[in-house]
Amino acid sequence: MLDLVLRNALLPDGRVADLSFQEGTLLHIGSAGRADEEIQCRGLLCIPAATDMHVHMRGGIQSAKEDWRTGTMAALAGGVTMVVDQPNTIPPIFSREQFQNRMKEAEKGALSSFAINGGVSPASDPLPLWNAGAMAFGEIFAAPSSYGDALTFEELRDALLAINSLGAPATIHCEQVLPGSPDTLADHHALRSPEGEADSFQQMRAALPKGMKPHICHISSSQSLAVAPGSKEVTPHHLFLSIEQFEPEDTFGRVNPPLRPEAERKALFASWDEIDLIASDHAPHTREDKEVPFADAPSGLPGVETMLPLLMNEVTKGTFSLQSVIEKTARAPCRVLGIPPSGFGEGERSDFALYAMKPETIQAEKLHSRCGWTPYEGKTGVFPSLVVRFGRIAYREGEYTHEPGTWMPGRGYHPGEHIE
Repeated sequence: MLDLVLRNALLPDGRVADLSFQEGTLLHIGSAGRADEEIQCRGLLCIPAATDMHVHMRGGIQSAKEDWRTGTMAALAGGVTMVVDQPNTIPPIFSREQFQNRMKEAEKGALSSFAINGGVSPASDPLPLWNAGAMAFGEIFAAPSSYGDALTFEELRDALLAINSLGAPATIHCEQVLPGSPDTLADHHALRSPEGEADSFQQMRAALPKGMKPHICHISSSQSLAVAPGSKEVTPHHLFLSIEQFEPEDTFGRVNPPLRPEAERKALFASWDEIDLIASDHAPHTREDKEVPFADAPSGLPGVETMLPLLMNEVTKGTFSLQSVIEKTARAPCRVLGIPPSGFGEGERSDFALYAMKPETIQAEKLHSRCGWTPYEGKTGVFPSLVVRFGRIAYREGEYTHEPGTWMPGRGYHPGEHIE
């Protein structure tokens, strides 16, 4: 008797087949026998679930914004079964003890698979974090952002040298920030300009050890995309949102790097084929946090639940190919991190999202992030009907099975040193 059979699912190659799961693994594709749980999936497109390698799950003293339970509920409802949390928490994750405390918090709340990155500061040593299971290092701030202080060129160079010696991935937040305090979205864009972002990549190259390929976070313009080294990440908000879609002083559009003018958004959108991967940079703040004068408002937008729905909507329109969305959300992030991707192949994670491919209007009241709002209100998305994680149902038609999340350590992890 099988554990689970998804009957008559539509596969990305156009076949319709049963998917048989046993002990957390996709055992067979084709006609299936009986199972403890059988779900009729006729008319549902089944694709590998996404890995979002750039989220900020907040928690701790920031739990009013988000915590591991609500953040991973949002992820699953959006077709994301694996999230990688960034270390600019409060307190930041610079030590083994801080990493272990973050692990304990995640293990209590997470419903999806998860990993945690190690932080980088002038005084921190990456080795204990790498051995403890950090998935990667960073985002490393080469420019200041919310809850993240920038490293100097010398500090960045030394940090990258140490990280590279471990064979660990380094993920970098690059911007050039001019003096001044913004009062509008246009001001924010000008102080952290696309030209400055492109210049920062050129400067950052000089800090890279020979042969090192960094991962560049949230590239916001086509000109930056053209000159960025290493693997190149773009967010949905830089693809789908622009300054013109907001009132000039609307703090709910404030994010780092900033939203760009519509012409630049369109240019980045048109550069889809040059983008290596998509990550949400899910960075929720409460309405109260945002409802302050622009200069005082924190930067950051929620986005883990809407990332795949926005992209899958483009698939329904024929703008993006299905295979390109799978590559940029399910495969490329895992390749950068050095972990098995979700997929139909041997040795791949048995994580899938199934879609009726019916577009619907995005509404904050239907989403799951604790922050309670979305910058994509009124836009169109295609949400999954069913999500499978490690061969078991995790989410179905708005309901969760509440299976505990699974920690996925980085390549430097030594099992004997894990938290007891």
